[in-house]
Amino acid sequence: MLTREKLPECPVATTVALIGSKWKLLIIRNLLQRPWRFNELKKDLEGISQKVLTDSLRSMEEDGIITRTVYPEVPPRVEYALSDLGKTLKPILDSMVEWRNAYKKM
Repeated sequence: MLTREKLPECPVATTVALIGSKWKLLIIRNLLQRPWRFNELKKDLEGISQKVLTDSLRSMEEDGIITRTVYPEVPPRVEYALSDLGKTLKPILDSMVEWRNAYKKM
Protein backbone atom coordinates (compact mmCIF):
# COMPACT_ATOMS: atom_id res chain seq x y z
CA MET A 1 0.00 0.00 0.00
CA LEU A 2 1.26 3.43 -0.90
CA THR A 3 0.73 6.02 1.77
CA ARG A 4 -0.91 9.22 0.61
CA GLU A 5 2.41 11.01 1.10
CA LYS A 6 4.19 8.55 -1.21
CA LEU A 7 1.64 8.67 -4.02
CA PRO A 8 2.94 10.21 -7.24
CA GLU A 9 2.15 13.87 -7.88
CA CYS A 10 0.69 13.03 -11.29
CA PRO A 11 -3.00 12.00 -11.03
CA VAL A 12 -2.63 9.46 -13.85
CA ALA A 13 0.41 7.90 -12.19
CA THR A 14 -1.51 7.70 -8.89
CA THR A 15 -4.43 5.92 -10.56
CA VAL A 16 -2.09 3.51 -12.34
CA ALA A 17 -0.27 2.82 -9.07
CA LEU A 18 -3.54 1.91 -7.35
CA ILE A 19 -5.46 0.01 -10.05
CA GLY A 20 -3.14 -0.23 -13.05
CA SER A 21 -2.44 -3.94 -13.10
CA LYS A 22 -4.29 -6.17 -15.52
CA TRP A 23 -5.68 -8.29 -12.73
CA LYS A 24 -6.85 -5.44 -10.51
CA LEU A 25 -8.83 -3.94 -13.37
CA LEU A 26 -10.47 -7.29 -14.11
CA ILE A 27 -11.25 -7.84 -10.41
CA ILE A 28 -12.87 -4.40 -10.28
CA ARG A 29 -14.82 -5.21 -13.46
CA ASN A 30 -16.26 -8.29 -11.75
CA LEU A 31 -16.97 -6.56 -8.45
CA LEU A 32 -18.94 -3.86 -10.29
CA GLN A 33 -21.52 -6.60 -10.98
CA ARG A 34 -21.89 -7.96 -7.44
CA PRO A 35 -19.89 -9.25 -4.46
CA TRP A 36 -17.75 -12.28 -5.29
CA ARG A 37 -16.14 -15.06 -3.29
CA PHE A 38 -12.43 -15.81 -3.71
CA ASN A 39 -12.89 -19.09 -5.60
CA GLU A 40 -15.48 -17.52 -7.92
CA LEU A 41 -12.99 -14.81 -8.84
CA LYS A 42 -10.21 -17.36 -9.33
CA LYS A 43 -12.39 -19.43 -11.68
CA ASP A 44 -13.60 -16.41 -13.66
CA LEU A 45 -10.17 -14.79 -14.03
CA GLU A 46 -8.58 -17.47 -16.16
CA GLY A 47 -4.83 -17.54 -15.73
CA ILE A 48 -4.57 -15.69 -12.42
CA SER A 49 -2.57 -17.46 -9.74
CA GLN A 50 -3.84 -17.80 -6.20
CA LYS A 51 -0.92 -15.67 -4.96
CA VAL A 52 -1.58 -12.82 -7.41
CA LEU A 53 -5.31 -12.85 -6.62
CA THR A 54 -4.62 -12.84 -2.88
CA ASP A 55 -2.04 -10.06 -3.17
CA SER A 56 -4.30 -7.97 -5.42
CA LEU A 57 -7.29 -8.31 -3.10
CA ARG A 58 -5.22 -7.47 -0.02
CA SER A 59 -3.69 -4.45 -1.71
CA MET A 60 -7.04 -3.11 -2.88
CA GLU A 61 -8.51 -3.69 0.58
CA GLU A 62 -5.64 -1.76 2.18
CA ASP A 63 -6.16 1.05 -0.33
CA GLY A 64 -9.87 1.21 0.54
CA ILE A 65 -11.06 0.12 -2.91
CA ILE A 66 -12.72 -3.12 -1.81
CA THR A 67 -14.23 -4.53 1.35
CA ARG A 68 -13.78 -8.05 2.68
CA THR A 69 -16.67 -9.49 4.67
CA VAL A 70 -16.23 -12.67 6.69
CA TYR A 71 -19.50 -14.37 7.62
CA PRO A 72 -19.52 -16.31 10.90
CA GLU A 73 -20.49 -19.64 9.35
CA VAL A 74 -18.95 -23.09 9.23
CA PRO A 75 -17.14 -23.26 6.92
CA PRO A 76 -16.37 -19.53 6.90
CA ARG A 77 -17.68 -17.58 3.91
CA VAL A 78 -15.75 -14.54 2.69
CA GLU A 79 -17.06 -12.08 0.12
CA TYR A 80 -15.29 -9.24 -1.63
CA ALA A 81 -17.18 -6.16 -2.78
CA LEU A 82 -16.36 -2.68 -3.97
CA SER A 83 -16.31 -0.04 -1.27
CA ASP A 84 -17.97 3.31 -1.88
CA LEU A 85 -14.57 4.55 -3.05
CA GLY A 86 -14.21 1.54 -5.35
CA LYS A 87 -17.61 2.22 -6.91
CA THR A 88 -16.32 5.61 -8.05
CA LEU A 89 -14.02 3.72 -10.47
CA LYS A 90 -17.02 2.73 -12.63
CA PRO A 91 -16.69 5.72 -14.99
CA ILE A 92 -13.05 4.79 -15.64
CA LEU A 93 -13.98 1.27 -16.68
CA ASP A 94 -16.97 2.58 -18.67
CA SER A 95 -14.57 4.88 -20.54
CA MET A 96 -12.30 1.94 -21.26
CA VAL A 97 -15.26 0.05 -22.76
CA GLU A 98 -16.20 3.06 -24.91
CA TRP A 99 -12.62 3.48 -26.09
CA ARG A 100 -12.35 -0.22 -26.97
CA ASN A 101 -15.60 -0.09 -28.94
CA ALA A 102 -14.42 2.96 -30.89
CA TYR A 103 -11.03 1.35 -31.52
CA LYS A 104 -12.65 -1.83 -32.75
CA LYS A 105 -14.63 0.17 -35.35
CA MET A 106 -11.48 1.78 -36.79
